[in-house]
Amino acid sequence: MDAGSRSISSENSRAAAAARLPLQEAGSRPYMPPLSSGSRNPSAKCYGDRFIPDRSAMDMDVAHYLLTEPRKDKENAAASPSKEAYRRLLAEKLLNNRTRILAFRNKPPEPENVAAADAASSHNARPAKQRRHIPQSAERTLDAPELVDDYYLNLLDWGSNNVLSIALGDTVYLWDASSGSTSELVTVNEDSGPITSVSWAPDGRHIAVGLNSSDVQLWDTSSNRLLRTLRGVHEARVGSLAWNNSILTTGSMDGKIVNNDVRIRNHVVQTYEGHSQEVCGLKWSGSGQQLASGGNDNLLHIWDVSMASSMPSAGRNRWLHRLGDHMAAVKALAWCPFQSNLLATGGGGSDRCIKFWNTHTGACLNSVDTGSQVCSLLWNKNERELLSSHGFTQNQLTLWKYPSMVKMAELTGHTSRVLFMAQSPDGCTVASAAADETLRFWNVFGTPEAPKPAAKASHTGMFNSFNHIR
Repeated sequence: MDAGSRSISSENSRAAAAARLPLQEAGSRPYMPPLSSGSRNPSAKCYGDRFIPDRSAMDMDVAHYLLTEPRKDKENAAASPSKEAYRRLLAEKLLNNRTRILAFRNKPPEPENVAAADAASSHNARPAKQRRHIPQSAERTLDAPELVDDYYLNLLDWGSNNVLSIALGDTVYLWDASSGSTSELVTVNEDSGPITSVSWAPDGRHIAVGLNSSDVQLWDTSSNRLLRTLRGVHEARVGSLAWNNSILTTGSMDGKIVNNDVRIRNHVVQTYEGHSQEVCGLKWSGSGQQLASGGNDNLLHIWDVSMASSMPSAGRNRWLHRLGDHMAAVKALAWCPFQSNLLATGGGGSDRCIKFWNTHTGACLNSVDTGSQVCSLLWNKNERELLSSHGFTQNQLTLWKYPSMVKMAELTGHTSRVLFMAQSPDGCTVASAAADETLRFWNVFGTPEAPKPAAKASHTGMFNSFNHIR
């Protein structure tokens, strides 16, 4: 088990939270770039303002000749064109056109055969890729008062329309990343709240909201309209949600996982039973063929669509793999974008490991001890990199190179465990929400390559039945 929720009973803390406006710029001092160097290139070295000659880079004979060379009186006598050409040729051959007496640092050696090197570089290899700069400070920090400090919940998601949703207490807020504007979607009553999970549908317009009361609400964010409420699916709070086209998969503290087809009245179409405690992590693979679920029982399950029963009366489905290698709750799940059967998982405070799985065979490919509670995982969509967020002791975000798992960067700034992460639609920016009640944005994954033209997909069909009043 992992440390879960933290109750807030103090009236003073509630009043202080109420005084802070949600998703407004935090009062902390903004990041200022260093003033010691005028260069915008972070990889460039600063040599300061001292120019100290480097004797090892100097040719003393040439320096002596240049110092003692008799100067011609150019004002009285001008050299003929033939003599000037001879002088230039002599300087080129003997002195290599060197006119400096002092050398301040060594230059890289020239290739022996410049023409051959240029020809080889133009024909053979691609140009070397410039190393990406990873900012060590958050690009933006917003206040997130009343963010519930609970490891098992999933309170942050970033939709395909570039709108970020976050649940703060009993309210879901929407933050438009394009304009920076904030709006309130819904505030539930105390009997239903607090909100325990949020998840955008693939269309970026509709959103599912899981509640402490075990209900799930479906909202149309373009009109701020409640479309329907799924009741009777679970017997306890719904802390995890995952979409697979028109199927909304819900995971609960009752240990059950349910597939809900939101297009039909009788929405429960499949039930997965394998966890004995709360389901705190749910993720569908990119192909939509496999579902990964993690629970507070330290178990990871892989479910395959081909093994699902099409008869609701049959109820239960058999898992493809039941994996018990983690020693704590398994909440952090991330399917690899460049290898369909590769899954990364993270364990809680008693485990602290990131593990990699072949979901076809169930084999554990690698395990890395991170030294702290793993709260969430995200793959870089453009490079072979993995980002993890952590709890005690550093409360950091760590960027790993895959598959070597060498640390590329550690991003600090949060003062409490970083419970949730979400990725922008372009794959560049990551939002992190922590128990310190701040929401931070990190430009950690760099700039994407120019997108290739593709046919525009439509995902609105699953909600067409809600757009007309009959």
